[in-house]
Amino acid sequence: MKRKSHILVVDDEPNVLVTYRLILQQQGYEVSAALSSQEARQSLMERDIDLLLCDLSLERQENGFDVIDFARQREPLLPTVLLTGYATPEAIERAEELGIPVLFKPIDINELLQTISTLLKEHYEQHEAAG
Repeated sequence: MKRKSHILVVDDEPNVLVTYRLILQQQGYEVSAALSSQEARQSLMERDIDLLLCDLSLERQENGFDVIDFARQREPLLPTVLLTGYATPEAIERAEELGIPVLFKPIDINELLQTISTLLKEHYEQHEAAG
């Protein structure tokens, strides 16, 4: 039996986390949620995840790239999606350099689900090919 893919959602808005969790669980994913970069780091240290869904704007001193950098130190090829209501051209350029799709809020749920599905499929195929 194939295990459920595990997604970590990081956003500093509790209602957004609840919404994403419900939608993703309805799609058959296992979901963990984090309200801060600190919570996200804790989740990343406690268990393996298959995909990181992270808001760009978090606490004042940290942003989504800080969480992504931490996650990719542990798993360099971790599929990641960056969510944002507003991103500077520099942030978009950095995401592109890292190979991370950027989705703008309000998020189109179908686009989000398609992006997640594509990234997980590509990641799974890379792992299968590697051995």
